[in-house]
Amino acid sequence: MYKFFALLNRMKWINRWGLMKNTYSENLQEHSHQVAILAHALCVISNEYFKTKLNPERAAVLATFHDVSEIITGDMPTPIKYANDDLKNNYKNIERAAANKIISLLPKELKKHYDFISDGEGEKEWPYVKAADTLSAYIKCLNEINTGNNDFADAKKNIGYKLDTLAKTLPALRIFLEEYLPAYTMPIDGLSI
Repeated sequence: MYKFFALLNRMKWINRWGLMKNTYSENLQEHSHQVAILAHALCVISNEYFKTKLNPERAAVLATFHDVSEIITGDMPTPIKYANDDLKNNYKNIERAAANKIISLLPKELKKHYDFISDGEGEKEWPYVKAADTLSAYIKCLNEINTGNNDFADAKKNIGYKLDTLAKTLPALRIFLEEYLPAYTMPIDGLSI
């Protein structure tokens, strides 16, 4: 009996933003889905506008699995995870060990198809996945602030700064920020077709 896919099914039970007051909870499965959509979009935009040769579908797969290790580790709050280089490096090693443990739940023949879970950072689409991950966090902040929850004000500011920095090296992200992100604060009537 192989437990890999059953364990992945537990992503829906891992809540994010544990240190913050949330008007709605966001779980790891929802987050990963949103990151996959955004990573795919960033690669498509990059290919169309800047003639890169990225694989949007690969980016979506990388994004779908980018936080799988958190099934074991839980969601470590960003202020702790990145407090200093020692913590960041140690936590990265813990995430890699957790990812390898999850991959070990597959039969030998399938493991090679999921190795990217622990070493996907070397793929050319990875910067777009990380940008999408940051963008997803920013969208969460926008949604929370839109409902009057100011607990996310500092996070929005810090993540916004990070997005601006990332957009300097990823012009597709700049396009998304300028042309697509503003619609995320619109009510449903404004989004209707």
